[in-house]
Amino acid sequence: MTTQTLIKNIAFSKAHTLVDLVEYGEGKVVSKTLASHPGLSLTLFAFDRNEGLSTHSAPGDALVQILDGEATITIGDEKVVANAGEVVVMPADIPHALHAGTRFKMLLTLVKKPKN
Repeated sequence: MTTQTLIKNIAFSKAHTLVDLVEYGEGKVVSKTLASHPGLSLTLFAFDRNEGLSTHSAPGDALVQILDGEATITIGDEKVVANAGEVVVMPADIPHALHAGTRFKMLLTLVKKPKN
């Protein structure tokens, strides 16, 4: 059987419902890392109402897949509202922030730039 060296925090060889792999926490942002490597990271998040991530930038393109609820994402000077089933790409090195007007869950895929 395969050992869990590349993907973690999820059972192998079993069907999963992605939205159920992370739980909401009252007044919290809850995260669960599924993979973290030099070129890629996968992280599940659950945001309680009125929680968020303050403005920051990332060292690669970040793809957010909304799994439940609705998120307001600010990318540079633009605001994007995304709902369950939708994806938004945040480009590398551009400041962005996320806010939960209502609870939401997302899968974040960060594709990092190669290191020189």
